[in-house]
Amino acid sequence: MSSSESPFRCLVIDLMHESLLPMLQGLGVEVTYVPEIKKEEVPALLPEYHMLVVRSKMRVTAALLEHAPKLEVVARAGAGVDNIDDGVLEARKITLLNAPEGNRDAVGDHTLGLLLALFRKITQGDRQIRQGQWLREENRGEEIGGKTIGLIGYGHMGKSFAKRLMGFDCEVLAFDQQEVENPYPHVRLTTLEEIQARAQVLSLHFPYNKENHHFINEQVLMGFQQPFWLLNTARGEVLDHAALVAAMQAGKVKGAALDVLENEKLKTLTPEQQSRLAYLEEHPQVIFTPHIAGWTQESYLRINEVLVAKLKAYLQTKAK
Repeated sequence: MSSSESPFRCLVIDLMHESLLPMLQGLGVEVTYVPEIKKEEVPALLPEYHMLVVRSKMRVTAALLEHAPKLEVVARAGAGVDNIDDGVLEARKITLLNAPEGNRDAVGDHTLGLLLALFRKITQGDRQIRQGQWLREENRGEEIGGKTIGLIGYGHMGKSFAKRLMGFDCEVLAFDQQEVENPYPHVRLTTLEEIQARAQVLSLHFPYNKENHHFINEQVLMGFQQPFWLLNTARGEVLDHAALVAAMQAGKVKGAALDVLENEKLKTLTPEQQSRLAYLEEHPQVIFTPHIAGWTQESYLRINEVLVAKLKAYLQTKAK
């Protein structure tokens, strides 16, 4: 970038790994880092910036973009882009960068950990010992080997979990609404109907958008031919939690590991959401984690590396 050109300016409004600023500055980008800013204060800052980096502080809407006449790039520090309204970036020809490559390994690890915790009753045994109980027979678990595991969504996250199942001597069936590559010989791409017919474990790995809201509903859950275990490390909104509770009460879902919920702002739950969460909290075969599947020390740094590499490619293309 020559001295006569104005600098490419980037506004970062969420807490990021400390490596981001020197990485961006290494590309000649002028960075303003304001992780403590309130979302109400963001519009006033936007007019002078070419790039906005967000994590989860606020939604990117058409109204917000009205304050950003120079904006060229929105970077989502993570995989999901469900906090960006459909079509608003395309309407302005703004480039979207996200980083599923940055936390896919973390999600794969975490999903495997949840499955092992469910099968081997790890959290239940831990609680009992802390309460002075030493119960062995009650904590006899199951093995992954020999099971049929169904994946809905076979992008970065689904493939990462599938890779980690390679050594467990299990069958993996994967369904995706998009045409996807399958790099693993132990995985077979198939239909949702075959997964319902054969799977003993269902793991969700697809992004949330308006079209797949409650994609996993009563019809899908009750359509399984045998009782199964459910893992959700995707988004809470893809799963109808009323249908989940009903399927558990009916014995169709044996247990669940949920890294995401229908409403993760626990102080704002409706009475119906409170009732469903209470049922799940009391169920001995339910495990929760607070939306941390992709949240590791390594992914914190790697997300920055992925975003900066994509921004470098964007700037190089722009310079041509």
